[in-house]
Amino acid sequence: MDLNLPGMATECFVSGNAFVEDERVVSRLLRSDEADEVTRVDVQAEAEGQLEISGRVACRWIQLFKPKIAAENPEKELKLTAENLFLTLAAPGNELSEADGRFVQFLALMMERKRLIKPRGRTEDGTKDIYIHRGSKGLYQVPVGELTPEFFIAVQDQLSVLVGMPEEESESVAVAEPIPEPPVDQA
Repeated sequence: MDLNLPGMATECFVSGNAFVEDERVVSRLLRSDEADEVTRVDVQAEAEGQLEISGRVACRWIQLFKPKIAAENPEKELKLTAENLFLTLAAPGNELSEADGRFVQFLALMMERKRLIKPRGRTEDGTKDIYIHRGSKGLYQVPVGELTPEFFIAVQDQLSVLVGMPEEESESVAVAEPIPEPPVDQA
């Protein structure tokens, strides 16, 4: 899954004020209704109540603003892969909602399968799994949860916002294609 999205903005989407170092910034990924594209919106935590959203929100997280130093390869940073999304959402200072915690857990499953992260146990309180990222050697904590059908349905809703699969179309396909019954052996 590759999406081209800009990095964190340097100013608030609502007020236009420049972010200052260590300021709490609320970020959202959403699919706009008009252009049918995925965008990132960054706002000051205090201005979040004034944000008018047009579109479906895929995920929301809070992080501290750190000014970026000129990048060596800005084109690479524009490409938001599942790995980059995991590293952004699971960063140690980010605050996630329960729904976004599930999304990070799903991304961790993908990254572990691709051998990009390795499990390193659980936190002392047992509420989060600890992973080490192969490339950066950074430690990331992911909420622990059960992998139930409800879990995957909830994550599918968030993924449909990112990859553009309309919910109505997926439901009509399920109704239009009934599961065939196995043939009866008449021998």
